[in-house]
Amino acid sequence: MIKGPNDYSIAQTKEAIRDGLRAIKNTKEDKAVLPGAGSFEIACAEHLVQFARTSVTGKAKLGVHSYADALLVIPRTLAQNSGFDAQDTILAAQEAHIKDGGAWGVDTLTGEPLPAAVANIWDNYMVKR
Repeated sequence: MIKGPNDYSIAQTKEAIRDGLRAIKNTKEDKAVLPGAGSFEIACAEHLVQFARTSVTGKAKLGVHSYADALLVIPRTLAQNSGFDAQDTILAAQEAHIKDGGAWGVDTLTGEPLPAAVANIWDNYMVKR
């Protein structure tokens, strides 16, 4: 039973519950997850920066760097919403990733790098059919 002060709040709550259950259903059906806490985005951005250094020339290099920077919006938002300095937090996570190559994300409790897979933080990955 869902209660709320008005119809709008009840509708929003129902929609949030439905979306959460659908995400669980999709994850079970697709059997595809990625390490969470922004770790995928940090690793992907680092990979793109390395790719731009070795394989891209000219103006396309700017596009690759811009896309890599745009991916960092997820960990940056996690850090900011948790009350930590976004730049320091992302730099620490990037350094941890570079140091051992693992999936390092943002710990929203401490602001320190977090090994997402070890902490069992996962994002579902939608497989296109």
